[in-house]
Amino acid sequence: MAEISIDELPQAPDAEVSIRDAFQIDLDATAPAFSQRTPHVPMIDPGYRFDPATTMTILSGFADNRRVVIQGRHGTGKSTHIEQVAARLNWPLIRLNLDSHISRIDLIGKDAIVLRDGKQVTEYREGILPWAYQRPVALVFDEYDAGRPDVMFVIQRVLEAEGRLTILDQNKVLLPHRSFRLFATANTIGLGDASGLYHGTQQLNQAQLDRWNIVARLDYLSEDEEVEVVLSKVPWMATEEGRRTVVQMVRTAEQTRTGFQAGDVSTLMSPRTVIAWADNYRVFRDLDYAFATAFLNRCDEAERPIVAEYYQRATGRTIEPDVKGPWRRVE
Repeated sequence: MAEISIDELPQAPDAEVSIRDAFQIDLDATAPAFSQRTPHVPMIDPGYRFDPATTMTILSGFADNRRVVIQGRHGTGKSTHIEQVAARLNWPLIRLNLDSHISRIDLIGKDAIVLRDGKQVTEYREGILPWAYQRPVALVFDEYDAGRPDVMFVIQRVLEAEGRLTILDQNKVLLPHRSFRLFATANTIGLGDASGLYHGTQQLNQAQLDRWNIVARLDYLSEDEEVEVVLSKVPWMATEEGRRTVVQMVRTAEQTRTGFQAGDVSTLMSPRTVIAWADNYRVFRDLDYAFATAFLNRCDEAERPIVAEYYQRATGRTIEPDVKGPWRRVE
């Protein structure tokens, strides 16, 4: 399919996609989509597994212009979920990580000195927010609960469905494009982080949080689904023996998540960590050392015996908390 410029897209979606066919959800309904792609549309991951409830909330954001926050622990696939929905709708999407370096100027824009006809002139360069606000773009604020207060108050202006964005530096008031959409992802839900797992997050202004229409929670996949996801990323393990090994890997991850919820360990394995473990296994050809390099070595030293016990329960293999690897020096 040939790509076109984002400014060549129609004002509103001009096609429909089947929710059953595109997202594997048992529902006879369609979702609005664009018939053509732009360079801003994410690539489709054919092996992606959609969580039905989360998918429906994201689709409501696209179809009905609802402001949607997806909350969940790291590695649950919050941002990727939004991306993969947008990919199947051909909806342009931009992700913006609200780390401590993102400032109000980055969002709104600033004056910049440029060369024009051989002379230096001052020209206003709009930021990502007004650029996206005037186009058929889904803007995703990643790590929403880590944003600086001055940045959060800029975002608050556009959280209303018909919110106007005032650019004081240019004496402009911008109206949202009819196909502009706003999403956010967060590890916490604006009440701060009591676990110590997500440093840098902070409490959110509850008046602002109230302006989001939908707050959805995304948890880790079931065991069978996570196994399929891992195998889609490491297809070389898609053998009978390889599948058994991946099942053991996923069960080890589940042990760490249960231990984290019980307060026994302060670090847990995400699906991303399981995939890294499988990749390291391909590199090192040693399951124990691959586990150590993917997860065990970044655990607190006092908790490594507990994690080693989880590993033994799930795999039936004994691992030392300070595993050194299978190689030996030639004497």
